Amino acid sequence: MSSKSAKYAHLPLSTSSPIDCAIHGAALLNTAYLNKGSAFPPEERREFNLTSLVPQSVQTLEQQTKRAYQQYSTRSDDLAKNTFLESLKVQNEVLYYKLLQEHMKEMFSIVYTPTEGDAIQNYSRIFRRPEGCFLNINDQDRILHDLAQWGQPEDIDYIVVTDGEEILGIGDQGVGGVLISVAKLVLTTLCAGIHPNRSLPVVLDCGTDNEKLLEDDLYLGLRQKRVRGEEYDKFVDSFVQAARKLYPRAYIHFEDFGLANARRFLEMYRPKIPCFNDDVQGTGCVTLAAIMAALHVAGQKLSDVRMVVFGAGSAGLGIADQVRSAIATERNISEDEAAKQIWLIDKPGLLTTKEDLSHQYKAYLKETAEWKGKDLSLLSVVQAVRPNVLIGTSTVPGAFTEDIVKAMAEHTPRPIIFPLSNPTRLHEAKPADLLKWTNGKAQVATGSPFDPVTGPWGKDGEEITVEIAECNNSVVFPGIGLGCVLSRARLLTDRMLVAAVQSAAALSPALENPTAPLLPDVEVVRDVSLRVARDVIRAAVSEGVATEKDIPEEDSDLEEWIREQMWEPRYRPLRLVKPEQATREGRGELGQVGTVDREDSK
Repeated sequence: MSSKSAKYAHLPLSTSSPIDCAIHGAALLNTAYLNKGSAFPPEERREFNLTSLVPQSVQTLEQQTKRAYQQYSTRSDDLAKNTFLESLKVQNEVLYYKLLQEHMKEMFSIVYTPTEGDAIQNYSRIFRRPEGCFLNINDQDRILHDLAQWGQPEDIDYIVVTDGEEILGIGDQGVGGVLISVAKLVLTTLCAGIHPNRSLPVVLDCGTDNEKLLEDDLYLGLRQKRVRGEEYDKFVDSFVQAARKLYPRAYIHFEDFGLANARRFLEMYRPKIPCFNDDVQGTGCVTLAAIMAALHVAGQKLSDVRMVVFGAGSAGLGIADQVRSAIATERNISEDEAAKQIWLIDKPGLLTTKEDLSHQYKAYLKETAEWKGKDLSLLSVVQAVRPNVLIGTSTVPGAFTEDIVKAMAEHTPRPIIFPLSNPTRLHEAKPADLLKWTNGKAQVATGSPFDPVTGPWGKDGEEITVEIAECNNSVVFPGIGLGCVLSRARLLTDRMLVAAVQSAAALSPALENPTAPLLPDVEVVRDVSLRVARDVIRAAVSEGVATEKDIPEEDSDLEEWIREQMWEPRYRPLRLVKPEQATREGRGELGQVGTVDREDSK
């Protein structure tokens, strides 16, 4: 990203100016977002009473990063590396994010899937200190009080909340789900510059149906079966209402709720507050962006799509919904009509009108009479409907067999095949096999990282290397969140999501080189997030849901305005002030539980 200027240094979220700081000595060293460790310059060491608390040599952030990487590299396995990074984060946030930024490609899978899944499964065993807000269903009368401890109305921009029921393909993890809220917020900072001390990870502990956890004497959550029904709904609503009352400008991101609840809560709250469900909308948006890029390479349009989705859970249905909306917009038809171009397959086979399913599926159900007596398996459906897009969200490893892939390739010159299930062991197919079975014609994106694939697919059998796109939600959800936060959007609309998809698709490397990945690489994700945020803000202003004042109109000015408010891992100068002159940030109170003094929390 280009350097910042002082033009917008007056903004509240500006990152150019010094920080007014009212704490000193050990308290300063123990405040992760202000601590510089060995990098405190001589004048700050004297002014903030640090001269005897740190070694004499003054080092740069780059030197600290080099040391931290050496320490990281000595850890024996991925989970140990994850734990090391977590420990670093609670000591020095700037150094933590700088280390991740310098080694983004290597460490992404350590701080997120698949290693974060291992950390969540072992949460109660690797626990060292609490991080995030823990709310439990047996103390609902304390929700407002407990949430109030995290700041004043202007202190929180972004909240990620989970109930831990359906985590990263590994199911019910109870209170350990707090780490998915933490991890998602790490990605919002790393990928889009959301200020880390202005975000809040939350877990709603409703109990767990995971018997292994219930039998573990070290388990840290409520030791009871999950509470469901009316009491559960009241718990979630109490949280939402309290969060809106206490932090009226915060954007709420729902994460890894169970299938039965994810879409229900999204539909319930989306018309009322700025909220987002990554499993539904994020997965749908990033997959649609990849599909749009692949269609461009194939010389096709959205109106040409015939899509089979194998696995009709939250992710599969979310993808179907996004593609359906895009087709309807392009063809200027109803969404019900657009749904006729999409076939959903789940455990019973093709979903038809004989199935007793919730209303979200209704538009996609095919008439039972049309399929009477026919095989409803994936292979038979592919042979019958001749799709050009095949999506896997089933967690059934190897489901995309050679027969299925070859049947698809018979009827479309550049089949678009996305085995998206996580983790890697649950992928529906390996990219190497998909390319082998289609003689290099398949356009592939996966849910986890895969190495490039080389094969004799060029003219006269020339060796060609194809790069595999990772269909990672981080391509879009951080930028969407940044756009909503900076515009202070009162809602996240369909048009804003479409703007995000179009922005990400326009940055596809495959548009310039058909052997390049369909989505931008994680190493350039901050630039992608800036563009996504820009287009989301544009859409918010156009739809009248942006409430921030003086949003620039010109693209160059708007990008500069956004960039100035994106947090970066660099040490800002500290300016010593008296406590009464400092904000809560400068008093070391952000992101920490302190004395509740808010009138509206009573």
